[in-house]
Amino acid sequence: MPEGDDGALTRHEPLQVPSPGTLFRDTGHGDRVGEFRGVAGPYWSLRPVGGGVEWEAEPEWVRALTPAERLSVENALRNLRSSRGGL
Repeated sequence: MPEGDDGALTRHEPLQVPSPGTLFRDTGHGDRVGEFRGVAGPYWSLRPVGGGVEWEAEPEWVRALTPAERLSVENALRNLRSSRGGL
């Protein structure tokens, strides 16, 4: 689980249910970044950016990306699509 500077576990304030496709960092699962897909009971379904198997995240362990993180992820996705031969 994520730890703060003092070693204590830190949770995030639960966010409003976002629009599908919104990017988040799941600090409860190793800081994985994923796109919001929907709600599954008490969990949020996130999917790896660029595709892959969805996972369930507890909303209190999910946080919005910073603008710099979002730009980095979006650039990586563009590079991935470009290397696959299409945008």
